Amino acid sequence: MDMDSASTVVLQALTEATSQDTAVLKPAEEQLRQWETQPGFYSVLLNIFNNHMLDVNVRWLAVLYFKNGIDRYWRRVAPHALSEEEKMSLRAGLITNFNEPVNQIATQIAVLIAKVARLDCPRQWPELIPILLESVKGQDGLQQHRALLTFYHVTKTLASKRLAQDRRLFQDLASGIYSFACSLWSHHTDCFLQQIYARDEAAALGSLERTLLSLKVLRKLTVHGFQEPQQNIEVMGFLNAVFERLKQFLECCRQVGSESTCREKLEKMIILYTKVLLDFLEYHPYAFIPLIQRSLEFAVSYVFTPEGEGVTFERFIVQCMNLIKMIVKNDAYKPAKNIDDSKPESLEAHKIKTAFFTHPTLTEIGRRLVSYYFLLTEEELAMWEEDPESFAVEETGGDSWKYSLRPCTEVLFLDIFHNYSQTLTPVLLDMVQNLQGPTNVEDPVQLLMKDAVYNAVGLAAYELFDNVDFDQWFKNQLLGELQVSHHRYKLIRRRVIWLIGQWISVKFKSDLRPLLYEVILNLMQDPDLVVRIETATTLKLNILPYLESIFGLLFQLLQQVTECDTKMQVLHVISCVIERVNIQIRPYVGCLVQYLPLLWKQSEEHNMLRCAILTTLIHLVQGLGAESKNLYPFLLPVIQLSTDVSQPPHVYLLEDGLELWLVTLENSPAVTPELLRIFQNMSALLELSSENFRTCFQIVNAYIYLSATEFLQNYAESLCQSFCDLLKDVTNEGQVQVLKVVEIVLKVCPLLGAHIFQPLLPAVFRGIVDGERYPVVMSTYLGIIGRVLLQNSSFFSSLLTQMASECGQEMDQLLGTVIEMWVDRMDNITQPERRKLSALALLSLLPSNNSVIQDKFCGIVNVCVEALHDVMTEDPETGTFKDCMLMSHFEEPKLSDDEEPPTEQDKRKKLLALEDPVHSVSLQQFVYEKLKAQQALTGDQGFEVLMETVDTELVRQLQDFLQGF
Repeated sequence: MDMDSASTVVLQALTEATSQDTAVLKPAEEQLRQWETQPGFYSVLLNIFNNHMLDVNVRWLAVLYFKNGIDRYWRRVAPHALSEEEKMSLRAGLITNFNEPVNQIATQIAVLIAKVARLDCPRQWPELIPILLESVKGQDGLQQHRALLTFYHVTKTLASKRLAQDRRLFQDLASGIYSFACSLWSHHTDCFLQQIYARDEAAALGSLERTLLSLKVLRKLTVHGFQEPQQNIEVMGFLNAVFERLKQFLECCRQVGSESTCREKLEKMIILYTKVLLDFLEYHPYAFIPLIQRSLEFAVSYVFTPEGEGVTFERFIVQCMNLIKMIVKNDAYKPAKNIDDSKPESLEAHKIKTAFFTHPTLTEIGRRLVSYYFLLTEEELAMWEEDPESFAVEETGGDSWKYSLRPCTEVLFLDIFHNYSQTLTPVLLDMVQNLQGPTNVEDPVQLLMKDAVYNAVGLAAYELFDNVDFDQWFKNQLLGELQVSHHRYKLIRRRVIWLIGQWISVKFKSDLRPLLYEVILNLMQDPDLVVRIETATTLKLNILPYLESIFGLLFQLLQQVTECDTKMQVLHVISCVIERVNIQIRPYVGCLVQYLPLLWKQSEEHNMLRCAILTTLIHLVQGLGAESKNLYPFLLPVIQLSTDVSQPPHVYLLEDGLELWLVTLENSPAVTPELLRIFQNMSALLELSSENFRTCFQIVNAYIYLSATEFLQNYAESLCQSFCDLLKDVTNEGQVQVLKVVEIVLKVCPLLGAHIFQPLLPAVFRGIVDGERYPVVMSTYLGIIGRVLLQNSSFFSSLLTQMASECGQEMDQLLGTVIEMWVDRMDNITQPERRKLSALALLSLLPSNNSVIQDKFCGIVNVCVEALHDVMTEDPETGTFKDCMLMSHFEEPKLSDDEEPPTEQDKRKKLLALEDPVHSVSLQQFVYEKLKAQQALTGDQGFEVLMETVDTELVRQLQDFLQGF
């Protein structure tokens, strides 16, 4: 495109694309999209965002379009890829000057250059790093900062490449520029410290920004730039210097105070230093060994001694705790069980740790963790009073230990306790002993301390198993504390019920459980919401005697809470209760059934809450069984939405939605038009080829068991098409999943099924003839053809005719190949049902005068005897044999208390089995009748000739099985 005219029209389009008017914005965006593939477009964008006279929003948009274009068109193999000439020109233009005045645009340009560097540096862009280093040395403050910003983003991007060749290139780069990066960092750090001590905060802020960027560069070079960093003096020198610099910056925090403009960036700087240590420890644990002692001394002194007072802040404490935790837990620092098998480095690290973690040190750490860091803060107590639900959510806030002080503290306590339990157990038990008896409600310090100590005992429940008689403690102390109703004692009521929840699965006598549930009933009506929420999460036992009361109270709690996270928490407990008591929940779910549609509607913007509702519905349907049909007006639209891939929420809801769909079908007493209609979602789901494949096939099977005729009348054509498409490109396991559905259809509807899946059957037939190598696939092929041969012989004949024509063979010749392959691959079939089916199917070819079938007679008898061994059981009293697969009538099973009742689908399968030849035909009798018929057809002499082809041992076994006939 002509550059001058192109610049004008592109500038105009970018200007319109920043408009708030969609009538102007949309056409402009469309026009820009069309130009993306035009030669010269990115050169125009470069000129526009480099022109500082233009509107900032227009320049910003130009950078974004350029950045997105790199992902799409920069690679040589990309469709509409940029020419090498244009790329060369663009690379040169990107690094001509580093004087962008707008911070946000400067950052985007730096990211953009890094994206190009990822693809082209160093081979196609060898000049990039030298130009950046030269610009970083410049005296102009703005140019220096922008070059340093770009240098950081380029280093970060190159460090993230993981192919061996790319890592070698980055290591070459690191060794070449490490000295420069160290001196740059050291220079800017010294400048900052001089300026801050001189109280020149304005200049200090600029130096601090440069220090931050240079340290970010060093972090990437140090962690990813050296294969054996411990052998590089500069790297280890820098890491040792980190501790001194950290102390200097922490002292700066004390000097500048919390109101200083530098404070936020200072804290970022301190956190970045800790990240250097943590990253190096993660990627190079053995190289970190010389730093273990200093790291532990530094972290412990700031977190567990007065040295940290006045300078530490929450995020820094978290990082120090993570450093201690990673050293304590690191597998590289633990000797092998057999000391002689240990690496020398591991022994050295273990020696350093053992020398550091002395009894006094561990005792002080353990006591301070519990008595200082475990204490609820004033802010937390205020939140409890003002917004109890938010407090409850914060307290159970998931896997956030890396970033939040309380969970991080608890994880560190657990790790240290686990590794040094012999030392810390007496310390913790002593703290418990000092708090025995009721605590004065007027003494907030004692209440908070008891809460903290009980928290520690709950967290360490598994470690304390042999040291705490929990049953006695529950009866003599905890039970009484749960009955103190004073408002201030809610701290202890809530902590004690949580503590019991921790110990229930560790050590708690069953005869104490009724006593506990009486207490739970009372606590579920506690005036304090936090206590009620905590109590709800403790429901882990058999609550049948209290089901009505507890379920009603849980439902009240669900209605009362308003936060999504809390509703999810309570719904999870309700789901667990329903799952545990199963059908016994039926009398009590009326209110919940009425409330869930309202909750579903209210949660339209909260997909994770909807997932929790789906899980509850799954357990509810399983508990209600056939009665779940009353939920269909709500249930079916929920399934429809959750499994519709054209609806955005499916990304969150699909997995649970499919599970709900399946259990709804399994428990449905009869098919309904609405239930059938949902299957319209399935074609798109099968096209996804996702990890939900198995559930999709289970759903298809459930429809077949529910109402095969109606279902197939509606969906046979689309299902067959989906299966044909799938079989072209799925794995062997995927093929088996598809073919099993075909097998079930043929079992349920032998005549209709063969007609429906006619397009698939030639491939199955060919697979047998060609001797499919994958055993499970071959077994499924034989199961399908076995069904056709046994239950739809006329269709088998027409299929044989068709295949003979396609293969250019005689029908008899092809039939002989199939029988021969069947006999040969009988060992591929492992399921007894399929083995019996094979015997019945091959026997159905008898009696016959066909020379090919008679030629294969020996093989057919061989298969029959093998199957007889599989299915016949001997009556020890009479010595006679009986077919153990025969089913004569349907019986409702007698269930024990902990057994789940059969679903409607289980009953349907049993009734269908009564009509299945595998379960309704005696193999013993069938063999006898077919052999008798063959004898009648060929005469005694002819039959004797056939029997002579069979191994004498097999004949003897056959005669044993046929005694009494």
